[in-house]
Amino acid sequence: MGLFKKKKQPERAPEPEKKSPLDEMDPTVRPGGVFMVQLLMKEKCEMPSLERMTQVLERHIGKVDAAKPTDDMSDSMKGIALFAALDHIAKFSNGQGPVQVSVMPCDTFHPETIDEMKRSQMWDCLQDRDRILSECKYCVFANDMLTGALDPLERADLDMDYLEALVELFPTCEAVYSLNTGKLILADTIRKQTYTGLDRFIHYIVNVRFFNIQDTNDSLVDTLGMTLLYLEDLQYHYHDMDPNWVVRHAYSIASYCLENRRPIKDGDTVDGVDGEGSLDQSIQWKCHYEDAIVKPDRPVLDIHMGQYAAGR
Repeated sequence: MGLFKKKKQPERAPEPEKKSPLDEMDPTVRPGGVFMVQLLMKEKCEMPSLERMTQVLERHIGKVDAAKPTDDMSDSMKGIALFAALDHIAKFSNGQGPVQVSVMPCDTFHPETIDEMKRSQMWDCLQDRDRILSECKYCVFANDMLTGALDPLERADLDMDYLEALVELFPTCEAVYSLNTGKLILADTIRKQTYTGLDRFIHYIVNVRFFNIQDTNDSLVDTLGMTLLYLEDLQYHYHDMDPNWVVRHAYSIASYCLENRRPIKDGDTVDGVDGEGSLDQSIQWKCHYEDAIVKPDRPVLDIHMGQYAAGR
Protein backbone atom coordinates (compact mmCIF):
# COMPACT_ATOMS: atom_id res chain seq x y z
CA MET A 1 0.00 0.00 0.00
CA GLY A 2 1.52 3.21 -1.11
CA LEU A 3 1.85 6.26 1.10
CA PHE A 4 0.43 9.50 -0.15
CA LYS A 5 1.67 12.79 1.07
CA LYS A 6 -1.04 15.18 1.99
CA LYS A 7 -1.26 17.79 -0.69
CA LYS A 8 0.03 21.05 0.64
CA GLN A 9 -2.59 23.74 0.47
CA PRO A 10 -1.39 26.89 -1.24
CA GLU A 11 -0.90 29.74 1.14
CA ARG A 12 -3.74 32.18 0.99
CA ALA A 13 -2.66 35.53 -0.20
CA PRO A 14 -3.35 38.21 2.38
CA GLU A 15 -6.44 40.19 1.62
CA PRO A 16 -5.63 43.66 0.40
CA GLU A 17 -5.97 46.23 3.10
CA LYS A 18 -9.15 48.20 2.70
CA LYS A 19 -8.42 51.84 2.15
CA SER A 20 -10.59 54.71 3.13
CA PRO A 21 -11.72 56.91 0.22
CA LEU A 22 -9.75 59.66 1.96
CA ASP A 23 -6.54 57.65 1.43
CA GLU A 24 -7.16 57.68 -2.32
CA MET A 25 -7.78 61.43 -2.43
CA ASP A 26 -5.17 63.93 -3.53
CA PRO A 27 -3.64 65.12 -0.22
CA THR A 28 -3.78 68.75 -1.36
CA VAL A 29 -7.60 68.61 -1.44
CA ARG A 30 -8.18 66.17 1.42
CA PRO A 31 -10.95 67.48 3.72
CA GLY A 32 -9.36 69.42 6.57
CA GLY A 33 -5.87 69.00 5.07
CA VAL A 34 -2.81 71.18 5.55
CA PHE A 35 -2.96 74.75 4.23
CA MET A 36 0.18 75.36 2.13
CA VAL A 37 1.43 78.46 0.30
CA GLN A 38 4.63 79.68 -1.34
CA LEU A 39 5.58 83.35 -1.19
CA LEU A 40 7.35 84.10 -4.46
CA MET A 41 10.14 86.68 -4.75
CA LYS A 42 12.87 87.76 -7.16
CA GLU A 43 15.76 87.88 -4.70
CA LYS A 44 16.69 85.57 -1.86
CA CYS A 45 15.73 87.05 1.50
CA GLU A 46 16.69 86.49 5.11
CA MET A 47 14.27 85.18 7.69
CA PRO A 48 12.96 87.99 9.93
CA SER A 49 14.10 87.85 13.55
CA LEU A 50 12.05 85.76 15.98
CA GLU A 51 11.07 88.94 17.80
CA ARG A 52 9.84 90.58 14.59
CA MET A 53 7.87 87.49 13.56
CA THR A 54 6.28 87.21 16.99
CA GLN A 55 5.29 90.88 16.95
CA VAL A 56 3.64 90.73 13.51
CA LEU A 57 1.95 87.37 14.09
CA GLU A 58 0.44 88.48 17.40
CA ARG A 59 -1.02 91.53 15.72
CA HIS A 60 -2.75 89.29 13.17
CA ILE A 61 -3.55 85.92 14.78
CA GLY A 62 -3.36 86.61 18.52
CA LYS A 63 -0.97 85.36 21.17
CA VAL A 64 1.76 83.02 19.89
CA ASP A 65 4.49 80.97 21.47
CA ALA A 66 7.64 80.47 19.39
CA ALA A 67 9.31 77.07 19.50
CA LYS A 68 12.94 77.35 20.56
CA PRO A 69 15.53 75.28 18.64
CA THR A 70 16.97 72.39 20.62
CA ASP A 71 20.19 70.39 20.29
CA ASP A 72 18.38 67.24 19.18
CA MET A 73 16.78 69.00 16.17
CA SER A 74 18.06 68.00 12.74
CA ASP A 75 19.95 70.68 10.81
CA SER A 76 17.08 70.93 8.30
CA MET A 77 14.59 71.65 11.11
CA LYS A 78 16.64 74.30 12.90
CA GLY A 79 15.91 76.96 10.29
CA ILE A 80 12.13 76.55 10.50
CA ALA A 81 10.16 79.12 12.51
CA LEU A 82 7.35 77.31 14.34
CA PHE A 83 4.67 79.04 16.40
CA ALA A 84 1.80 77.80 18.53
CA ALA A 85 -1.29 80.00 18.03
CA LEU A 86 -2.47 80.09 21.64
CA ASP A 87 -5.85 81.70 20.90
CA HIS A 88 -6.87 78.86 18.57
CA ILE A 89 -7.36 75.52 20.32
CA ALA A 90 -7.81 72.26 18.42
CA LYS A 91 -9.87 69.66 20.29
CA PHE A 92 -9.35 65.93 19.78
CA SER A 93 -10.82 62.81 21.34
CA ASN A 94 -7.72 62.38 23.54
CA GLY A 95 -7.04 66.00 24.44
CA GLN A 96 -6.60 69.47 23.06
CA GLY A 97 -3.89 71.98 22.22
CA PRO A 98 -3.11 75.10 20.21
CA VAL A 99 -2.80 74.87 16.44
CA GLN A 100 0.52 75.76 14.85
CA VAL A 101 1.90 77.73 11.93
CA SER A 102 5.35 77.42 10.44
CA VAL A 103 7.62 79.26 8.03
CA MET A 104 10.62 77.75 6.25
CA PRO A 105 13.73 79.72 5.23
CA CYS A 106 13.84 81.21 1.74
CA ASP A 107 14.79 78.61 -0.86
CA THR A 108 14.90 78.10 -4.62
CA PHE A 109 11.55 78.24 -6.39
CA HIS A 110 10.91 75.54 -9.03
CA PRO A 111 8.24 76.79 -11.45
CA GLU A 112 8.86 73.77 -13.69
CA THR A 113 6.89 71.70 -11.18
CA ILE A 114 3.73 73.66 -12.08
CA ASP A 115 2.17 71.86 -15.05
CA GLU A 116 0.40 73.46 -18.00
CA MET A 117 -3.07 72.69 -16.68
CA LYS A 118 -2.39 74.59 -13.44
CA ARG A 119 -0.77 77.48 -15.34
CA SER A 120 -3.83 77.76 -17.57
CA GLN A 121 -6.09 78.21 -14.53
CA MET A 122 -4.26 81.18 -12.98
CA TRP A 123 -7.05 83.55 -14.00
CA ASP A 124 -6.55 85.99 -11.11
CA CYS A 125 -3.01 86.72 -12.25
CA LEU A 126 -3.15 85.91 -15.94
CA GLN A 127 -1.45 89.08 -17.23
CA ASP A 128 1.38 88.78 -14.68
CA ARG A 129 1.62 84.98 -14.63
CA ASP A 130 4.51 84.45 -17.07
CA ARG A 131 6.50 87.35 -15.65
CA ILE A 132 6.09 86.13 -12.07
CA LEU A 133 6.92 82.51 -12.85
CA SER A 134 10.03 83.51 -14.82
CA GLU A 135 11.33 86.35 -12.63
CA CYS A 136 10.69 84.89 -9.17
CA LYS A 137 13.62 82.60 -8.46
CA TYR A 138 13.01 82.15 -4.73
CA CYS A 139 10.17 81.29 -2.39
CA VAL A 140 9.25 80.99 1.26
CA PHE A 141 7.06 78.00 2.15
CA ALA A 142 4.49 78.38 4.94
CA ASN A 143 1.79 76.10 6.29
CA ASP A 144 -0.52 75.44 9.20
CA MET A 145 -0.84 72.34 11.39
CA LEU A 146 -3.73 70.77 13.33
CA THR A 147 -6.14 73.41 12.04
CA GLY A 148 -8.39 70.77 10.49
CA ALA A 149 -9.75 70.27 14.01
CA LEU A 150 -10.95 73.89 14.23
CA ASP A 151 -14.41 75.12 13.33
CA PRO A 152 -14.24 75.76 9.54
CA LEU A 153 -15.11 79.45 9.89
CA GLU A 154 -12.47 79.96 12.58
CA ARG A 155 -9.92 78.17 10.42
CA ALA A 156 -10.74 80.25 7.33
CA ASP A 157 -10.20 83.46 9.29
CA LEU A 158 -7.04 82.19 10.99
CA ASP A 159 -5.38 81.08 7.74
CA MET A 160 -6.16 84.41 6.08
CA ASP A 161 -4.94 86.37 9.12
CA TYR A 162 -1.77 84.30 8.88
CA LEU A 163 -1.48 85.04 5.15
CA GLU A 164 -1.79 88.78 5.79
CA ALA A 165 0.96 88.48 8.40
CA LEU A 166 3.21 86.63 5.94
CA VAL A 167 3.03 89.27 3.18
CA GLU A 168 3.84 91.89 5.82
CA LEU A 169 6.81 89.90 7.14
CA PHE A 170 8.18 89.41 3.62
CA PRO A 171 7.79 92.80 1.88
CA THR A 172 9.64 91.64 -1.27
CA CYS A 173 7.04 88.93 -1.89
CA GLU A 174 5.64 89.48 -5.40
CA ALA A 175 2.90 86.85 -5.43
CA VAL A 176 1.39 84.04 -3.39
CA TYR A 177 0.97 80.57 -4.89
CA SER A 178 -1.46 78.16 -3.22
CA LEU A 179 -0.21 74.59 -3.39
CA ASN A 180 -3.70 73.38 -2.43
CA THR A 181 -5.51 74.98 -5.36
CA GLY A 182 -2.97 76.21 -7.91
CA LYS A 183 -4.18 79.78 -7.44
CA LEU A 184 -1.69 82.60 -8.04
CA ILE A 185 -2.45 86.09 -6.74
CA LEU A 186 -0.41 89.27 -6.40
CA ALA A 187 0.82 89.88 -2.87
CA ASP A 188 -0.32 93.51 -3.12
CA THR A 189 -3.91 92.30 -3.51
CA ILE A 190 -3.59 90.93 0.02
CA ARG A 191 -1.65 93.92 1.36
CA LYS A 192 -4.36 96.30 0.11
CA GLN A 193 -6.98 94.23 1.97
CA THR A 194 -9.02 93.97 -1.20
CA TYR A 195 -11.34 91.54 0.58
CA THR A 196 -12.31 91.18 4.23
CA GLY A 197 -13.65 88.49 6.55
CA LEU A 198 -14.44 85.06 5.12
CA ASP A 199 -14.40 86.44 1.58
CA ARG A 200 -10.62 86.52 1.89
CA PHE A 201 -10.46 82.69 1.83
CA ILE A 202 -12.85 82.51 -1.12
CA HIS A 203 -10.93 85.05 -3.23
CA TYR A 204 -7.33 84.45 -2.09
CA ILE A 205 -7.30 80.63 -1.91
CA VAL A 206 -10.33 79.06 -3.65
CA ASN A 207 -9.57 78.76 -7.36
CA VAL A 208 -12.50 79.06 -9.78
CA ARG A 209 -11.41 77.17 -12.89
CA PHE A 210 -12.75 77.24 -16.46
CA PHE A 211 -12.52 74.49 -19.10
CA ASN A 212 -13.78 74.03 -22.65
CA ILE A 213 -14.94 70.44 -23.18
CA GLN A 214 -13.12 68.99 -26.17
CA ASP A 215 -15.16 68.27 -29.33
CA THR A 216 -18.29 69.92 -27.90
CA ASN A 217 -19.74 73.38 -27.38
CA ASP A 218 -19.89 72.70 -23.65
CA SER A 219 -17.88 74.38 -20.91
CA LEU A 220 -17.18 73.61 -17.28
CA VAL A 221 -16.55 75.89 -14.32
CA ASP A 222 -15.59 74.44 -10.95
CA THR A 223 -13.96 75.48 -7.70
CA LEU A 224 -10.95 74.01 -5.94
CA GLY A 225 -10.18 74.58 -2.27
CA MET A 226 -13.48 74.31 -0.38
CA THR A 227 -12.57 70.84 0.87
CA LEU A 228 -9.96 72.36 3.21
CA LEU A 229 -12.96 73.62 5.20
CA TYR A 230 -14.96 70.37 4.93
CA LEU A 231 -17.19 71.86 2.23
CA GLU A 232 -17.86 70.51 -1.24
CA ASP A 233 -16.48 72.33 -4.24
CA LEU A 234 -18.91 73.63 -6.86
CA GLN A 235 -19.33 72.46 -10.44
CA TYR A 236 -21.17 73.92 -13.47
CA HIS A 237 -21.41 71.93 -16.73
CA TYR A 238 -23.09 74.18 -19.28
CA HIS A 239 -23.25 75.83 -22.69
CA ASP A 240 -24.21 79.19 -24.23
CA MET A 241 -23.47 81.48 -21.28
CA ASP A 242 -20.68 83.98 -20.70
CA PRO A 243 -18.14 82.16 -18.45
CA ASN A 244 -17.53 85.37 -16.50
CA TRP A 245 -21.17 85.27 -15.35
CA VAL A 246 -20.76 81.67 -14.22
CA VAL A 247 -17.50 82.43 -12.40
CA ARG A 248 -19.15 85.34 -10.60
CA HIS A 249 -22.03 83.05 -9.59
CA ALA A 250 -19.56 80.43 -8.32
CA TYR A 251 -17.78 82.94 -6.07
CA SER A 252 -21.13 84.12 -4.72
CA ILE A 253 -22.40 80.60 -3.96
CA ALA A 254 -19.05 79.58 -2.45
CA SER A 255 -19.19 82.56 -0.06
CA TYR A 256 -22.79 81.71 0.83
CA CYS A 257 -21.92 78.05 1.52
CA LEU A 258 -19.02 79.02 3.79
CA GLU A 259 -20.79 81.75 5.74
CA ASN A 260 -23.85 79.54 6.31
CA ARG A 261 -22.01 76.28 6.99
CA ARG A 262 -23.11 74.16 4.01
CA PRO A 263 -26.75 75.25 3.85
CA ILE A 264 -27.58 73.66 0.47
CA LYS A 265 -28.97 70.13 0.60
CA ASP A 266 -29.19 67.64 -2.23
CA GLY A 267 -32.12 68.67 -4.42
CA ASP A 268 -32.27 72.29 -3.20
CA THR A 269 -32.27 75.17 -5.64
CA VAL A 270 -30.35 78.44 -5.87
CA ASP A 271 -31.10 81.65 -7.74
CA GLY A 272 -29.89 81.41 -11.32
CA VAL A 273 -28.51 83.92 -13.81
CA ASP A 274 -30.60 85.49 -16.54
CA GLY A 275 -29.58 86.20 -20.14
CA GLU A 276 -27.96 89.49 -19.11
CA GLY A 277 -25.75 88.07 -16.37
CA SER A 278 -27.86 89.18 -13.39
CA LEU A 279 -29.12 87.02 -10.52
CA ASP A 280 -32.83 86.33 -10.98
CA GLN A 281 -34.97 84.82 -8.21
CA SER A 282 -37.50 83.64 -10.80
CA ILE A 283 -34.81 81.34 -12.24
CA GLN A 284 -34.03 78.40 -9.98
CA TRP A 285 -31.09 76.07 -10.62
CA LYS A 286 -31.24 72.65 -8.96
CA CYS A 287 -28.27 71.31 -6.96
CA HIS A 288 -27.05 67.74 -6.52
CA TYR A 289 -24.00 66.25 -4.81
CA GLU A 290 -21.91 64.06 -7.11
CA ASP A 291 -18.33 63.29 -8.14
CA ALA A 292 -16.20 65.89 -9.91
CA ILE A 293 -15.90 65.68 -13.69
CA VAL A 294 -12.39 67.20 -13.74
CA LYS A 295 -9.50 66.06 -11.54
CA PRO A 296 -8.70 66.00 -8.70
CA ASP A 297 -11.29 63.44 -7.60
CA ARG A 298 -13.55 64.88 -4.93
CA PRO A 299 -17.24 65.33 -4.15
CA VAL A 300 -18.82 68.47 -5.62
CA LEU A 301 -22.10 70.34 -5.50
CA ASP A 302 -23.20 70.25 -9.13
CA ILE A 303 -25.43 73.17 -10.10
CA HIS A 304 -27.78 72.29 -12.97
CA MET A 305 -28.17 75.48 -14.99
CA GLY A 306 -31.62 74.84 -16.45
CA GLN A 307 -31.74 75.66 -20.18
CA TYR A 308 -27.97 76.25 -20.15
CA ALA A 309 -27.14 72.88 -18.57
CA ALA A 310 -25.04 70.34 -20.49
CA GLY A 311 -24.87 66.61 -19.98
CA ARG A 312 -27.49 64.83 -17.91
